[in-house]
Amino acid sequence: MLNYKKYKRVPVVNFSEREWPSKQIGKAPTWCSVDLRDGNQALIEPMVVEEKIEFFQLLVKLGFKEIEVGFPAASQIEFDFLRQLVDRKLIPDDVVVQVLVQCREHLIQRTFEALEGIKTAIVHIYNSTSTLQREVVFGKSKEQIKEIALEGTRLVKKYANEFDGSIILEYSPESFTGTELEFALDICNAVQEEWKPTPDNKMILNLPATVEMTTPNVYADQIEWMHKHLSNRESILLSVHPHNDRGTGIAATELALLAGAERVEGTLFGNGERTGNVDILTLAYNMFSQGINPVLELDCINEIIEVYERCCKIPVHVRHPYAGKLVFTAFSGSHQDAINKGVKALKEKNASVWEVPYLPIDPSDVGREYEPIVRINSQSGKGGVAFVMDTFFGYKLPKGMHKEFADVIQALSERQGEVEPEQIMSQFSKEYLVLNTPYEFAKCEITDIGDSDTHAKLSFKYNSEIIISEEDGNGPIDAVRNALKKKTGIDVKVLDYSEHALGEGSHAKAAAYIQVMDKETRKVTYGVGVSSNITRASIRALFSAINRLSIK
Repeated sequence: MLNYKKYKRVPVVNFSEREWPSKQIGKAPTWCSVDLRDGNQALIEPMVVEEKIEFFQLLVKLGFKEIEVGFPAASQIEFDFLRQLVDRKLIPDDVVVQVLVQCREHLIQRTFEALEGIKTAIVHIYNSTSTLQREVVFGKSKEQIKEIALEGTRLVKKYANEFDGSIILEYSPESFTGTELEFALDICNAVQEEWKPTPDNKMILNLPATVEMTTPNVYADQIEWMHKHLSNRESILLSVHPHNDRGTGIAATELALLAGAERVEGTLFGNGERTGNVDILTLAYNMFSQGINPVLELDCINEIIEVYERCCKIPVHVRHPYAGKLVFTAFSGSHQDAINKGVKALKEKNASVWEVPYLPIDPSDVGREYEPIVRINSQSGKGGVAFVMDTFFGYKLPKGMHKEFADVIQALSERQGEVEPEQIMSQFSKEYLVLNTPYEFAKCEITDIGDSDTHAKLSFKYNSEIIISEEDGNGPIDAVRNALKKKTGIDVKVLDYSEHALGEGSHAKAAAYIQVMDKETRKVTYGVGVSSNITRASIRALFSAINRLSIK
């Protein structure tokens, strides 16, 4: 049994002045990708320099204007990567690279050596401030912890004064979520007092959920409390760096944006230590789905997946929001039916706003326009099968036929599992279109008699014997029905009939659907016929139905 008593609750914030619950996200934050540092350090097989360069170029293509490129003082490969970006002139003028460094002089000095030749860079310093880390990792007092941050700030200022380019300072009280708010405020105010930012030259204060410890609303309270209590707030760009330990990183980030955060550090697909960093793609697509410009170019999801999986050696989960292979599919019959009706309604209304049940965005907006959005298995229903027949093959099955054919496909799926669209079409052809036993239609001559009656001269095969029968009726179908009855004794009543064109243009064929009932046995079934001539298509449909009755 789980020993839940060994854990304690993280206290909530006593903050009755909170305003974030009544707010809405109105615009995208400043995005900063940390894939090449936080993401890369969490890989089983970290990227080599050329893979990092390819990934960097992808991030630039996607529109990231701030990219953390690594910890250049930590290893030679990290240092060499940054130098490659500089020497090969791969950093666009509108992109600011960010580097991470601990508050130690030899590391800061090495970092500035790696930055040589860069016009603008963010130097990101940090030290852990939480109660737990102060006590069990560092054994230091609050004042000693604050002094580490201040010394790091002084050192960055020192080397920045000697640097040819422009330096933006970023400070993170690491493990912010486990830090007393009053102390987090004290250390952040002390750092900015040392750095002296202005409204025209802001610094970044980054408040990370280094470990996600409690519900997203508490993180939002922590962010808003800091937002309202920071001194010189107009000179601060308030940033968040959420992780996903409790699986609520997305929600925590969105609430943090409501609470005053202006900048988000995260990774593509949420790669990172433990359960990962917050997923910037999901955040951005969430905004997009609400009619907000995400300020990132995200209409090429397949390319993003391809580069990510190759460079990181991690597959994107099939249920990943927006990017997963199955997220624009529906197995449930009721879902399939709703999607079918929603897509049709959208086309009929020629609507400019996307509203389709179970599909929060149009798959084509992320580069998946030609992928199937309905898949068929044993859990699928009649609506899904009908949708596949219409969307893939142009057959608009009458509503009464949906269940009849869906039962056929369900029996197949129970034997083999998922049924691909081509298999559905093959089964449809076998069940309706090429069914020519025991009666095989050969030809028919139709002649009008007066204003309302029709004469049919019908030729068909029965057990390889050619049979010719002539009879009148109140239309071509009725005349052929009477001619069949005359020679075979089969007496059917036509219950339903519909037709439509298959394709467009002068060479389009016609599809006819006919539902009949055997007057003797009371059996009911549909038949389907296809031909370039609509009368011939309807006769083929009648023969299809009669053959189905004979084998039911």
